[in-house]
Amino acid sequence: MSNNIHAVTGAYGYSGRYIAAQLLAEGRNVITLTNSLTRRNPFGEQVKAWPLAFDNPAALQQALTGVDVLYNTYWVRFNHRLFTHAQAVKNTLALFAAAQRAGVRRIVHVSITNPRVNSPLEYFAGKARLEEALRASGISYAILRPTVLFGREDILINNIAWALRRFPLFAVFGDGSYRLQPIYVEDLAALAVAEGKRTENTILNAIGPETFTYRELVAAVGHAIGRKGRLVEVSPGVGYAASRVIGFFVGDTFITREEIQGLMGDLLYVNAPPTGSTKLTDWMQANGAALGQVYASELARRRDRLSPYRQS
Repeated sequence: MSNNIHAVTGAYGYSGRYIAAQLLAEGRNVITLTNSLTRRNPFGEQVKAWPLAFDNPAALQQALTGVDVLYNTYWVRFNHRLFTHAQAVKNTLALFAAAQRAGVRRIVHVSITNPRVNSPLEYFAGKARLEEALRASGISYAILRPTVLFGREDILINNIAWALRRFPLFAVFGDGSYRLQPIYVEDLAALAVAEGKRTENTILNAIGPETFTYRELVAAVGHAIGRKGRLVEVSPGVGYAASRVIGFFVGDTFITREEIQGLMGDLLYVNAPPTGSTKLTDWMQANGAALGQVYASELARRRDRLSPYRQS
């Protein structure tokens, strides 16, 4: 087995943690670049941590010197006073430039389905811009485009379950006919690790074997936890207003206007064969008792740089 270094951004977090674990299982030499140097390291001495020093190009290049493959999961879910999509784009471009200077052979980059540079949604436009930059960098690349991830540290599926456990009604934006194709986080990690071994440039839709409408997804979550609830169709504006109330009480952003628009625009669906094999319905059947028992807070994860992510 090669002793070349494999670098994973955010190996103490969610998807990065599973990528690092699979690399270690294959006997790879793994480091992580992270904004959470003080967070508990689940890998101990096996994974050395370097800071994601976006504002220090020399330090970023040094951290990537000797790296064969960089697995990039860094991104932000929404705009906030502590972080923005624009800053995430700028930071990722700095990461790509440092990788180029350091001589990194290949980058496996996690993007999103249906990115478009001229999208009115910053999330999708920013991801498209980064894809363009990576393709133009001259570095060998694999771009993975997942829709929704699910797993023990998940936010979306967990918080749907959390809401179903606590409220008699569940608001569905519009008619709920827009689609999602959730992929298991370990399947995404396996895909990333497999692509790290290859040399050809590729773009893959990272989607699971099941396609749900949003209504079907909520119903499936309810079935798994034994709390079906009553689905009520509401306008996007009313749904967003309700989410703001929930967000106030939990101290988090429950969902954003952009996320609602992305959902209703069918941007989390592609007409492509699945690249993951784990069914969400099977996973929920095995994990339903724990799913949604505790609210998963995006902002708490950003503010608390010590604790590991909660697992459902």
